[in-house]
Amino acid sequence: MGAVKMHADEVETDVELVRRLLAGQFPHWADLPIQPVASYGTDHDIYRVGERLSVRLPRIGWATGQAAKEAEWLPRLAPHLPLALPAPLAMGGPAEGYPFAWSVYEWLAGENANGTIDDLDRAAVDLAAFITALRRIDTTGAFPRAPRARGGALAEFDDGVRRSVEQLGDRIDGPATLRSWQESLDAPAWDGPEVWVHGDLLPGNLLVLDGRLSAVIDFGGLNVGDPACDLQPAWNVFAGSSRRRFRTELDVDEASWLRGRGWALLQAVIAMPYYWETNPGIIRQVSHALSQVLAASSR
Repeated sequence: MGAVKMHADEVETDVELVRRLLAGQFPHWADLPIQPVASYGTDHDIYRVGERLSVRLPRIGWATGQAAKEAEWLPRLAPHLPLALPAPLAMGGPAEGYPFAWSVYEWLAGENANGTIDDLDRAAVDLAAFITALRRIDTTGAFPRAPRARGGALAEFDDGVRRSVEQLGDRIDGPATLRSWQESLDAPAWDGPEVWVHGDLLPGNLLVLDGRLSAVIDFGGLNVGDPACDLQPAWNVFAGSSRRRFRTELDVDEASWLRGRGWALLQAVIAMPYYWETNPGIIRQVSHALSQVLAASSR
């Protein structure tokens, strides 16, 4: 797609590759117009196919299991949730020199949530309703959570956070970041039942239509675990009254709030050194989240 590579062993894709893959495996879609979709995403290249379809191609090996996870679980979760989810339609296999499984979805209209929401207080209510509904879905049969996965213990990420802070040097306020991180580490651990967590509720994974939240996408981090993981939007989407509304709607206790703040911090800090030169959209997004976390921590 002509973009700077984000990963050393990233696979390049383009429109012609997508057309060849479709022609070989789903020829009834091969003659539709194809265009790349601009995205801050780090795991997949996305192409719009015709008016109603999208194709997702993993850029990197670690992303290759996400489509299978979504194909299994999204149809089960979607009927219980108040916002739209991606609808998987087909899975393609490696071909045409492309080494990974890839996927076809229904196209979801909308823009990402970076500056596109008309009423943040209403969005706080809408997103809290989505998270509440997700938490209530039965977790029977859920896959076991791997170490250092979304919804796990913050302590599993301690080495990575501290290493990233050291790598970032004076690009961030390292001492303040580590003080905030320690506050989150010291919060009492979650002792309730594990629940479904999306794990990556960043603005880029929230779609907005006509100024209002309409869909949640990219369930690659879907897991069961500590519900505090899904409090990240408090610092990467909301502020002021909308942040308070989000907390109130979810009835968040102080320990969970601190752990949620830790999730927002760790995701920002670990992303920064990796994507600093290659993904300015992600860097703007996570820099904003970190600034919000540190402002909240200093009160």
